[in-house]
Amino acid sequence: MSVTKDEVRRIAGLARIAEPVDRLDALTSELNGILDWVEQLDEVDVEGVEPMTTAAPTKLPRRTDAVTDGNKREAILKNAPRAEEGFFVVPKSVE
Repeated sequence: MSVTKDEVRRIAGLARIAEPVDRLDALTSELNGILDWVEQLDEVDVEGVEPMTTAAPTKLPRRTDAVTDGNKREAILKNAPRAEEGFFVVPKSVE
């Protein structure tokens, strides 16, 4: 697969990238080089290879999915300009 200068100009327009006309030849060859490299990846035999997210298999630490207040009410309310009975006090906005 290869791209033409017109396609590069269109892609740059879609990406909102202002490319000068004299850079289009260089950009076209760069994009074609990238696409050639991606095509080479199709030649790799990956039959029977499991998909992976990292090179080293590791188990992610997990915690219970429980809704809590974080037990930091007092620390959080210290940031409030005004608090009463454990809640933020805000001006009334609806009559």
